[in-house]
Amino acid sequence: MRSYILAFGLLGLAGGVQAQDTSSTTYQTPQGEVTVTSGQPQPRQYGAPPSFAELDRGGRGALGEAEAAAYPPLGNDFIHADRNRDGRISRAEYERWAAHQ
Repeated sequence: MRSYILAFGLLGLAGGVQAQDTSSTTYQTPQGEVTVTSGQPQPRQYGAPPSFAELDRGGRGALGEAEAAAYPPLGNDFIHADRNRDGRISRAEYERWAAHQ
């Protein structure tokens, strides 16, 4: 019974460690001290999605992958924004995608 309590206590501590944004550890080496710091970078802020006309550089009424990549969040979501899977994003598809950003 005591081992279960100890195990659950350690699991609780491990969860707290995992929730930290960064961690830093110092090691002693023959050449001296080495500090290793790791963590996730802060997400970039891209602002509000641009208008469809700003992205539609070709004026064809649809966005290809290269045009969508001009706004990185859309380039990343291209296959999801292209609802009918025709390889381009129509104005209606773009407006639907932008409404959920």
